[in-house]
Amino acid sequence: MPRPPARGGTPLRVPARYYLRLAEVLPRQGVDLRACLRDLGLSESELQQPDASIPFAQVDELINHLLDAGARSDTAFELGQLLSVSTHSIVGFGMLSCPTLEDALRFVARYFRLVMPSFRLRYTIDTGRSELLFTPVIGMSRACLDFHLEAIAIAALRDIDDLTGGHRPRSRLTLSMPEPAHLCRYRALRDVECHFDANASPQVRLTLFGHLRTLPLRLSDPNALQVAEERCRSLARQVTRVGRFSDWVMMTIREMGDGVPTLQELSKMLNLTTRTLNRYLEREGTCYRELLARVRFELACERLAAGQMSVTEIAYSLGFHDSANFARAFRAKAGCTPSAYRQRYGIGAADAQPAGRGSRGMPRPRSAIKLS
Repeated sequence: MPRPPARGGTPLRVPARYYLRLAEVLPRQGVDLRACLRDLGLSESELQQPDASIPFAQVDELINHLLDAGARSDTAFELGQLLSVSTHSIVGFGMLSCPTLEDALRFVARYFRLVMPSFRLRYTIDTGRSELLFTPVIGMSRACLDFHLEAIAIAALRDIDDLTGGHRPRSRLTLSMPEPAHLCRYRALRDVECHFDANASPQVRLTLFGHLRTLPLRLSDPNALQVAEERCRSLARQVTRVGRFSDWVMMTIREMGDGVPTLQELSKMLNLTTRTLNRYLEREGTCYRELLARVRFELACERLAAGQMSVTEIAYSLGFHDSANFARAFRAKAGCTPSAYRQRYGIGAADAQPAGRGSRGMPRPRSAIKLS
């Protein structure tokens, strides 16, 4: 089961603002959100405070409690439709201020942990298409997982509609869950091809077709974007203070999508000198080069198993100058070539990750998250 980065034993907390929006959905279904919150010992007034958060374990309890109380199967779908870009606080402000749709998606990928810490977002670009991949970073019940997959998927479509003024490009949406009872609602989505795969690793995959850099945003504002970037960096530093610098560095390398941030770029995000960040990492028994190699290897395993990119494309996406250097580095870690790894462990799921070691010392891709 994946776990959130170390926080000294502190439970993972998520923004309360998203779940409070259920108060706009549940009354139509005859479900009393306030009563459910009281049953779980949650204070509505405290959750309504600015920047209030809630332990994710209690979110899991809340979702299951609402379903037991009679919430409809499409509750998460309706919640996702309510979550506009502005709901994401300073991250949403930064997205709206970006010059193009591609820039906005890169921005939210960098700071998605500030939006929903229980999930990770990766943004990648291929020829003529872009892809958003959302995966959980903490174990949860099946009901809670499916609820979040739906809400995140529909909210992502709503975000892109908001950013483009309703001119969202043609899309393909894949959710790792069975076809829902309200399948007709997905079929009614405009220009969205929807797929459900209950056997895939837990994820939401949203593919956008076209060149997103050619889609300008009407609210673009360089000065506002600078303010948002500085504020998000400040919040990232606060997150780092309660954890480990190595956790944050690895998380940021993963979430940058295409391209690999340099040590200088990471230092700038934290408003530290390169020497200072190096010193902090040394205190934790590691260094940037070691962390980069670890993340590169994990991403290489994921992308090889997914089967959607050639070995050369994977090499370039991970910052290698050519496929030969990538192949040598991969063989040194895995004990086999990238092609052999793909043939042996390809499982068709782009978020497969190493989980333990096989009989020949080769990391096995993880096909599913063990749910508690």
